[in-house]
Amino acid sequence: MLNPDIAYLLGMIVGKGQIVRSNRETEIVIDIPHKNLVIEGENTQQSIKSSLLDIVGRLKSLVGADMEWDTSKQNRAHISFSKSNGDYLIRTINTYLKNYTTWRDFRIPKEIFSATTDNKKEFLRGIADVTAHIRKSNVAWKDYENRVYVEIMVNWDLCIDIANLLKELDVPVQTIRFAHPNIVDPNLKKYNDGNKEFWNKEHQIKIWAEEFEKIGFNIEHKNKLLKKFADLNRKNWKEHTKDSKKYKDKPISDAHHKFYWKTKEIDKKKQKHPEESSSKLPSKVRKHYDNWKNMAKELGYDE
Repeated sequence: MLNPDIAYLLGMIVGKGQIVRSNRETEIVIDIPHKNLVIEGENTQQSIKSSLLDIVGRLKSLVGADMEWDTSKQNRAHISFSKSNGDYLIRTINTYLKNYTTWRDFRIPKEIFSATTDNKKEFLRGIADVTAHIRKSNVAWKDYENRVYVEIMVNWDLCIDIANLLKELDVPVQTIRFAHPNIVDPNLKKYNDGNKEFWNKEHQIKIWAEEFEKIGFNIEHKNKLLKKFADLNRKNWKEHTKDSKKYKDKPISDAHHKFYWKTKEIDKKKQKHPEESSSKLPSKVRKHYDNWKNMAKELGYDE
């Protein structure tokens, strides 16, 4: 039976988990990366430690086994637990995740898409706690355009799944920087400098901070920063639009609460990139794209 605790645990596993099976036992290991010890004045290691205690306390009755956690590594923490292969929770996790064993292959279970709003949000918080971050450098162009980045390595299908689950909760994605040569290195600058595979990195799903407040985090410092930058977006928006004929006295949602298919796209052609046919790309995207929206639509994120 799906409930908020299971949904949250599944989100963490799908985002950054590994399932390690032996003849008798299964170990679940979840990594929680963090970029720096201090981000925007927040002590991330202290926050991670405090939040892990809360998470372990929350999941203890669900897991029904000792949960190990470690925050000793500088940019990474993890939690783990082991149970017998026949345990009900292990069988449930394997069923939801189709017996896959790594975040490289996991998809969002179909049961999450048909779940309650609360369970959908808990699942996304699980993913966000282990894959997302917010900081000043995530700003787009203007000071009311601070964003959350959800970073997904390798897994193209999961990237689209996340965008679609956000859509079900009425949270628009501002942009997706797909790990594709046309999107990451459109002008071939890095390629011509000799860094031919510069494009081969994580996908970045970018969401306006105040829009992501509908989801939020369970990691303490991330939630503090989310509120800080969402409030900053609203404050700066009000200042920037006080003399605007179009947006004066209008909420920031008039500009930010828009799905890409409701926005105009500048018809700008990108030059062909030599890496478009790279074997490191999935075969379905080994071709030319002029913008991320065309790619998103083709991969299944659409109205």
